[in-house]
Amino acid sequence: MTTRHQAEPTTAAETSARQVAALVWRQAGSGIEVLLVTSRISGHWLLPKGWHIEGKTPADSALQEAFEEAGVQGESGTEPIGAFDYRKIRKQGDALDCTVDVFAVRLRRLLGDWPEKPQRRRAWFTLAEAAARVTEPDLGRFLQQCSLAGLS
Repeated sequence: MTTRHQAEPTTAAETSARQVAALVWRQAGSGIEVLLVTSRISGHWLLPKGWHIEGKTPADSALQEAFEEAGVQGESGTEPIGAFDYRKIRKQGDALDCTVDVFAVRLRRLLGDWPEKPQRRRAWFTLAEAAARVTEPDLGRFLQQCSLAGLS
């Protein structure tokens, strides 16, 4: 399956952009757990995220990223539950300031095989554990302050 993503800004004049992310969650015996994946290059823990996909809503784009990066099938609300900022270092070596709109995704099914399985690991964490694992400071703060209590 090929999806067409919004093009990443490539000109030096474009110094900021918006992305979408999926905060995949499930109810576990100990409470709510969230799914993190590793980045393809550094191996750092993060949320499945990416560019808006042409022809899809932001929420559906976040669901697509969750499928491609983590093998998740789930349900999402139409509005983001919040956002975080990070600095993306591009292939050219310059930086792009990104704001990432986060959509809560309730897990329906976790697939054993998915498009980016050879390139990533995935694991479940409590929100506090997830906040401690991520390296992006604003994502860590977002996870610390996040409340999924009303979603279960």
